[in-house]
Amino acid sequence: MVVKIRLARFGRRNAPFYNIVVAHARTARNDRPLEVLGTYDPIPKADPYDNSGVLHKDIKLDTLRTKYWIGVGAQPTDTVWRLLAMLGIVEPKYRPKEPRVPPPMPREI
Repeated sequence: MVVKIRLARFGRRNAPFYNIVVAHARTARNDRPLEVLGTYDPIPKADPYDNSGVLHKDIKLDTLRTKYWIGVGAQPTDTVWRLLAMLGIVEPKYRPKEPRVPPPMPREI
């Protein structure tokens, strides 16, 4: 069965909080996972140890277990891939930097 690394939502309405979990691909979003790898808090908060006022989103992750699951074939979802790329665990997916140019219109004959 295909195994995915994905987000399971917790928290309240308008205050999301996610667990980064390993689960079978065909199970529901909040079903019991195989393993919980970490947490992700998408609401920006000020750092209590930094007085500069810069906001950050909190990501806590067990990197050894994450690398293990990726090594045995677990597929991260696009959102989790972006988070793992921010932490340097996987390479970021390619995005072209140049805007897309539409093809030229055919001339009338």
